[in-house]
Amino acid sequence: MAYEEQLADRVRTILKQRSVPNEEKKMMGGLCIMVDDKMCMGVVKDQLMVRIDPDKYEEVLNTRGSKEMDFTGRPMKSFLFVRSEAIDMEEDLEYWIDLCLEFNPRAKSSKKKKGK
Repeated sequence: MAYEEQLADRVRTILKQRSVPNEEKKMMGGLCIMVDDKMCMGVVKDQLMVRIDPDKYEEVLNTRGSKEMDFTGRPMKSFLFVRSEAIDMEEDLEYWIDLCLEFNPRAKSSKKKKGK
């Protein structure tokens, strides 16, 4: 199991209710949700991966069930994991989704690789 499908469905439902166009991509051993061609949030195992405003990073780090996202031995600034027990309630999941959607318009898009 690469990611918890039930959590992914909860995220999909909230985005659909809010009419947020998005695209799903499987990456990093989980599901990445792209909004406006930018990584916005995702599901890795049973955790929510969030991309938030770097100015809010320190404020929410290690609160509300979050922890640094660290795949490479170095934390990725603006990215956090949110433990499953911290998003059991719909309002808690919506809090994190709101932070992601709030930052997304200002987030930088990854450079696309040129085709050969």
